[in-house]
Amino acid sequence: MTFLANIGRGIKKSVGGTVGFFSGSVQELKRVRWPSRKEMVNYTLVVVSTVVVLTIFLFLVDLGIQEILNLIPKK
Repeated sequence: MTFLANIGRGIKKSVGGTVGFFSGSVQELKRVRWPSRKEMVNYTLVVVSTVVVLTIFLFLVDLGIQEILNLIPKK
């Protein structure tokens, strides 16, 4: 038997086939505590501000490296 056939057989045995797999997934998603709108706005602001700060930092590092390389005399 092939590896993929064994995987498929394992899924069918453990969760009752494809339908069982998806119904189990839906049940798990219902148990999830979803963040509120306010929490999502806060999380988004944290991510965006982190990206902006890292972008500025890496830009400055790149400028510094460029200036150091410009100090090396060319032949």
